[in-house]
Amino acid sequence: MIAAQPEDRMPPMTAPRGRTGRPPLTEERKAEIRLEIARAAVDLFVAQGVTATTGEQIGQAVGVSARTVWRYFPSKESCVRPLFSEGIEVIAACLRDWPPGQPLGQLFDRTLASGLNVVGGPDRGTVGALVRLTRTEPGLRAVWLQTYDEAEPAFARALAERAGLPAEDLRPTIHAAMFNAALRAAVEHYAWRGADASTDRATAEAELEATLRSALAVAAEGVI
Repeated sequence: MIAAQPEDRMPPMTAPRGRTGRPPLTEERKAEIRLEIARAAVDLFVAQGVTATTGEQIGQAVGVSARTVWRYFPSKESCVRPLFSEGIEVIAACLRDWPPGQPLGQLFDRTLASGLNVVGGPDRGTVGALVRLTRTEPGLRAVWLQTYDEAEPAFARALAERAGLPAEDLRPTIHAAMFNAALRAAVEHYAWRGADASTDRATAEAELEATLRSALAVAAEGVI
């Protein structure tokens, strides 16, 4: 008779394999959460200032924990970054599709008419108030400038593609720097001198769009 195999030598029992708990978030949903956090942070920063705003408050406004906020952003100031950077690819696509000989303003107008949000985020008056905070909040200023620093290579690639030039060519790099500086100057000009959060939304949007159009027209002078 064959003796029974000792228990400690029996093959281990394994639980059925399978995923438990919540399904992973899609990249699209992650992007939505980042934008929700960004909008909540903007509203709180404008209403009560950056110093008085906590990660817990930002999370509560969105319906998530502070831990979730920090999972997406390293600091409360960086929460606004999606609103600063949302328009980079829109502008890059605008430059890439810009036909030779056509005023850039016409292409820019079509981009706006299609419903694309160039600056991004909440209403333009609130965006203006947020940009004004970058004057007195070093953390926000750093995020603001970093966004434009990262935009410049995207603009250079778009202009190089438009002109059929290699990406490392100096000319599109210089032109990209011009456009980048013009856009930042336009938004800051709008923020310093233009509408605030109490301004009618339609008026604020018209003022910002006119400022951006003027800045791009100036930067486009001399670009073939």
